[in-house]
Amino acid sequence: MKMLSRYACRAPHHAMAFQYQRKASRRFLPAAVINQSSQTSCSYYSSISSIDVAERTKRLLDAKTQSGLTYDELASKLGVTNTYAAQLLLGQAKLTKETAVKLQEALPSASPEDVHEMQSTYPMRSFDEQILKEPNVYRTYEAITHYGEAIKSIINEQCGDGIMSAIDFYCDVGTTTGKHGERRVVITFNGKFLPHIEQKMDDSTAKSPRD
Repeated sequence: MKMLSRYACRAPHHAMAFQYQRKASRRFLPAAVINQSSQTSCSYYSSISSIDVAERTKRLLDAKTQSGLTYDELASKLGVTNTYAAQLLLGQAKLTKETAVKLQEALPSASPEDVHEMQSTYPMRSFDEQILKEPNVYRTYEAITHYGEAIKSIINEQCGDGIMSAIDFYCDVGTTTGKHGERRVVITFNGKFLPHIEQKMDDSTAKSPRD
C-alpha cells in the first residue's frame, strides 16, 4: 500500500480525502477521517480508489498553486462557474474534452495523464459525513437546513409542486460589501425547477407485470 494511503483511510475519494492538514514537515497531505479506534481501516469504492483520486487531487491543487490562479481566474479561463472549477480539481465533476484543452493551458504543470483520467473516469458523487464537522461546511449546511422549510414554501408558491434540480444546476460563490463596510459571502444556487408528475398509467412505458 502506498505511503499516502494512511491519509486517505475511511474517506470517499472526493470528500475528506481532499481536505488538507499541515504536518510537521509543513507539507500538505490529504487528511484522513480519523478512525475512532486506534486501528487504520481503508475503504474503496468497487470501481474507484479513494487513494488514487486523493493523490491526483493533491497534484492538481499543486498545479493550481504553481499557476498562481484563483478559482475565479481559473473558472474564467475554463468558461465555468468557480465552484465547478473547484469540483473538477476535487474529482467531483467530469472533465469534458473541450474543457480539458483549456485546463491544460491554464495549469501547464498538470500532467497529461491526470487530465486524461479526469475525462475517462466517472466521479462517485457523495460525501463523507465527517466533512460536516468542518465549520465552514457545517455553517452552510446549517443555513440550508434552518431556512429549508421557508425555501420549500417559497419554491412551491412561485413554481408549484416540485423541487430544484441539483444536476441542471449552477453554483457560484462571491463576495459583496455590507453597508457597514463588512465583507459578506454570497452563494447563488441556480437550479432548474422539476415538477412532480401525476403518474398516469397511460403515460407509463414500463408497467409492472400482474401475475
